[in-house]
Amino acid sequence: MDLVNQYLRGLLSGREDGTFHRSLYLWMVPRGSLLCERRLQEHGVFDNFAAIAELPLLLFKMEPDLVSMEMPSAFREWSVHGDPCGVHLSARALMMLQGLYGLIPIIRGKGPNVTALYNMMVELRREMAHNEPQIPSKIDQLILIDRSIDLLTPLTTQLTYEGLIDQCFGIKNCVVKLPSSRLHQSGGSDGADVMLDQQQSAPVKPVLLTSADLLYQELRDANFSSVGPKLAAQAKQITKDFDERHLAKTVVEMKQFVQKLPRIQQAKQNLALHTSLAEALQEEVSAGLFGPALQVEQELLRGSIDCDKPSPFIEECLGRSAPLFTVLRLMCLQSVINNGLKTKVLEYYKREVVQTYGYEHMLTLDNLNKAGLLTAQLSKSNYATIRKTLRLIVDDVNELNPTDIAYVHSGYAPLSVRLARYVHSPGWRAITELLSMLPGPTLSETQQPNRHKRSDSTSATGDDAGPVVLIFFIGGCTYSEVAAFRFLSAKSHENGGPEYILATTSLVNSNNFLHSLSTDLLPQHTSHP
Repeated sequence: MDLVNQYLRGLLSGREDGTFHRSLYLWMVPRGSLLCERRLQEHGVFDNFAAIAELPLLLFKMEPDLVSMEMPSAFREWSVHGDPCGVHLSARALMMLQGLYGLIPIIRGKGPNVTALYNMMVELRREMAHNEPQIPSKIDQLILIDRSIDLLTPLTTQLTYEGLIDQCFGIKNCVVKLPSSRLHQSGGSDGADVMLDQQQSAPVKPVLLTSADLLYQELRDANFSSVGPKLAAQAKQITKDFDERHLAKTVVEMKQFVQKLPRIQQAKQNLALHTSLAEALQEEVSAGLFGPALQVEQELLRGSIDCDKPSPFIEECLGRSAPLFTVLRLMCLQSVINNGLKTKVLEYYKREVVQTYGYEHMLTLDNLNKAGLLTAQLSKSNYATIRKTLRLIVDDVNELNPTDIAYVHSGYAPLSVRLARYVHSPGWRAITELLSMLPGPTLSETQQPNRHKRSDSTSATGDDAGPVVLIFFIGGCTYSEVAAFRFLSAKSHENGGPEYILATTSLVNSNNFLHSLSTDLLPQHTSHP
């Protein structure tokens, strides 16, 4: 609101009478706030608006099977500050989806916020009274997953192509911004090089990453180790397609080739782009602490490191003043796996962070404690039992031709995905004891429309397809989890299993997840006369 005030003051500054003769409207996204209106009144600009309203843009389509609320601070709001606004907005978003696709008959969930979210949905439905859209349900089941039940996955390194791009460069609204120098090093064709060279005047080039790029659609969910062979195969196919011009002897054959030429040229440009991206990623994973940190991470997940003692690698990183989030990520990973750190180890880690990186990170350490990421151990860890029951670790995973979702982390299967899969086979009743080890209540509810029965043909993909399941992440979802669910959906087409579509409050990686919880103690600047 302070920025709105500054903007209006700028508009009014050039007016002699101090008034603005155009109608001004203020839209608050995604919801209005009385505090914001009060702030405008304090600035004395509230009466300049003809109207102030809210614009409930709650969900943004990322892909046909993925929508996001784009609320990166949601997890911090309720885990650190206890603010339920994010849960309320999530309930409104789910009610909006039900208004479009019908009432979801079965709801399952696990975590501290799922009961509150469901109760808010019930209250919103009650407020609608008899105004519910009477349409057949196209979604068979809703599974609510609170991020708090699986804090491991956002702390682990994503090893899919899309996940690694997000991990190293950050994807925001399906766009990654890269230095133009990175994209200049292209192994593609001359035409593709020209396309990329046109962007060299700008220091940073935005690159759109969506399924509209067919090559990216093929690469995004693949393990990064298989990207090179896939790019090589694509290059051979483009060369083969382009060489068909030599086989065209008649006018008709020439015309057919000319019609295919734009598609071939676009494929060459996409190949050049992703070759450059792959080279940039290879530089990232080959340099610095990426490899050693990944190895320690894998050992922690496999239970090969004694979590009751300080990690020698973390101590080495502290001594070398490694990037703070790399150090915090490994500390949090050790703490979550061990259900907290021994008091001496925790205090030692905190003291070293403050002495190495500065006192301004004390609030960040406190936030990580409140969020359950870096805590003192109060009870024995159940991780070994959870790991064994859900098969979180898969040895000898096939990264080129995967047969298990563990390929997304080269051996670690996301706990959240395993848990969601267990809803259908063998069912959560078979793992009741394990569910009790995870934080928060277990939700199992059914909904029935007021006047019309749910349609027997509920699948959005046809009568012969399996059930459609909506997975909603409260607190963020990683691209590795998205890839894992897509892998399960692809397998389901073969055996009639469920098809998964995903919704989340935001898309996260270890860097922006920890950044959302960070708070710096900035020095207060005093003005001197």
